[in-house]
Amino acid sequence: MVRNRTPGVTLAPDPASVVDTLHGRPVPDPYRWLESADSPETLRWLEERAREYEREASGWPLRERLAARIRALVATDLWSTPVHRPGAVFATLRPSGGEHPRLVVLPDGPADGTSLDSPTAAPRTVYDPCEEDPAGRTTLDAWEPNPDGTLVALQTSTGGVEHGRLRVVRVADGSPLGPVVPRVRYSHVAWLPADERSFFYVRRDGDQGVRGVWLRRVSDGAETLVHACTGPGTVPGVKVLGGRWLLVTESHGTGHRTDLWLADLTAGSPRRPNLRPLQVGHEAETEVRHGPDGLLYLRTTLDAPRRRVCVAHPERPEPEHWREVIAEDAGATLDAFCPQPGADGAGTTVLVVRTRLGISEATVHDAVSGALRYRVEPPGEGMVSTPVRAPDGSVYLGYADVSTQQRVLRLAPGEHVPTPWPSHGDQAVPSPRVERTVVWCRSQDGTRVPVTVFDVSTRSGPGPLLLHAYGGFGRPRQFGFSATVLAWLLSGGRYAVAHVRGGGDAGRRWHLDGSGRDKPRAVQDLVAAADHLVETGWCTRDRLCLSGGSAGGLLVLAAATARPDLCAAVIASAPLADMARFERMGLGRMWTREFGSAADPDDFTALMSYSPYHRALESARRTPGLSHPRVLLTGFAGDTRTDAAHPRKMCAALLAAGRYEQGHAPALLRYERDVGHGPRSVSRAVALAADAHAFAAHRTGLTGC
Repeated sequence: MVRNRTPGVTLAPDPASVVDTLHGRPVPDPYRWLESADSPETLRWLEERAREYEREASGWPLRERLAARIRALVATDLWSTPVHRPGAVFATLRPSGGEHPRLVVLPDGPADGTSLDSPTAAPRTVYDPCEEDPAGRTTLDAWEPNPDGTLVALQTSTGGVEHGRLRVVRVADGSPLGPVVPRVRYSHVAWLPADERSFFYVRRDGDQGVRGVWLRRVSDGAETLVHACTGPGTVPGVKVLGGRWLLVTESHGTGHRTDLWLADLTAGSPRRPNLRPLQVGHEAETEVRHGPDGLLYLRTTLDAPRRRVCVAHPERPEPEHWREVIAEDAGATLDAFCPQPGADGAGTTVLVVRTRLGISEATVHDAVSGALRYRVEPPGEGMVSTPVRAPDGSVYLGYADVSTQQRVLRLAPGEHVPTPWPSHGDQAVPSPRVERTVVWCRSQDGTRVPVTVFDVSTRSGPGPLLLHAYGGFGRPRQFGFSATVLAWLLSGGRYAVAHVRGGGDAGRRWHLDGSGRDKPRAVQDLVAAADHLVETGWCTRDRLCLSGGSAGGLLVLAAATARPDLCAAVIASAPLADMARFERMGLGRMWTREFGSAADPDDFTALMSYSPYHRALESARRTPGLSHPRVLLTGFAGDTRTDAAHPRKMCAALLAAGRYEQGHAPALLRYERDVGHGPRSVSRAVALAADAHAFAAHRTGLTGC
């Protein structure tokens, strides 16, 4: 029997240990009792972990210095890309020193934003989560103004649970209008153009009615089901394009497949729209935007693993009528696009943003021929994101790089160089020079895997190195700003990213080759990256720390439990860990396209081949006391995505498998309440980041500079 760490400090057999039999295989689960988050036993166990954590953390030399440095790096005004309405511009602003972004409105003056320099044009707050909740537990998750800019739909949640409230307030004074929609998780909101007091929204979970797209009247909350989701585990979405076309979507697993339908809202009742297939049944992921020429522009993986842009007429939207405008690039993924008017009204152009190993490239193309018009010149080597077209044809976009905080830029039609928005909002200060190097390793099956290494020093020889990986859901790693990473670099460490399979760094095929039953390849890629960095002299084993969060947390734990000699330490934030039961926790039931299902015997075999929790249990049974990398797990009680049961159970298994050295625990759990998987207050984010990297510094010998 696996010896279990019960509430207390001694190892003892657990008489309540559970053993499931799945596909004829016994699967022990001695820590299932830790799935009960608020049981007396779990609470006592968490209290012991908290005492253990604070004892350890108090001895990390860089804890306070890293926190101070990170706070200084984030002390700047942070704007979101603006949304224009007649006479008004909406955006979020997190002021320097503020805890949360707040929704503000500004007068819509000259296109270059110069009116914002006037004292009379100061941003006016529409909603501030800190006013509603001074404790800082409430976040503004999403917002959408109605077409005339007099109302705005707000989504907020408290305690990190991401099941929040959707409400409508008047922009003039912030007063509420109509009843609140409870338990909404990151819904799309699309206002009805012909009736600015009604909107479409989505129910994702089905626990408050049928999962799908609903039309809701603001005044009394009367609702009509417009489209019901019938596919298992699909996620609905909705948009109104060009003030006329209703777009309904269903996503079958993140990064895998999108079904889309289109209806003309002028052709009948919006309560019974005539939805016709735009793309249904194709194994492709597609995003649709409405062009200034009235056509539909589609960014798609259909017949293009790295994505291309096609155009279609709304009256003939099916794939057989699509015309390719921007072809696939064999060396970069097409991650964002935006149709816009050409300079001086010369037709329509398409802004295209591609990512090549984490670095964005932006170009503008003719919308008819696809020919390159010109290249956009961003401020540096970084990430260009969230392009939004304004009424004057300008495109607003986000920009950040490893050493430059997120800022908003405005790209006017025909311009090659974007300018800051608002004009007084660019608080850029001289940034440290960060060197970027790409190295290549070979994975177990011979596949070449790129690894990007950042350093601010020209020193040679091995040093403390933090190796990050995500490798899930087809998401490419883009190198935006991270105060934590920059603080680590400025303290003398190196930072690396392994572009493993399962992510989207090399397109759809790269994603699929590291998902489902092939997910073990992502683990093998990370192991190969770590080995290569050691073999080529970037670091030594005892100066290497793996880092990952969520699906990346699963990845780094799987690598470390597969190869206990791989590194000195591991940071796993809000990870998945128990892959036999992940479908029963958090949103795991929605992720079977990505990981497989334990109900399928072949999927189950793959899941158990890398499940970190079960690998740690097996180590505890076969080689108790084996030396493993020191592990810091973070868990959040409000986590409704991965569920905090994963880090709780993983910590228990690692404590049983490892050994205490001079009283130091083999695994630590930093556990927080009133926060979840997503956004949190700045002070709590800084504290978490500083603690995690102080742990890494302590374990890798980083002393700071």
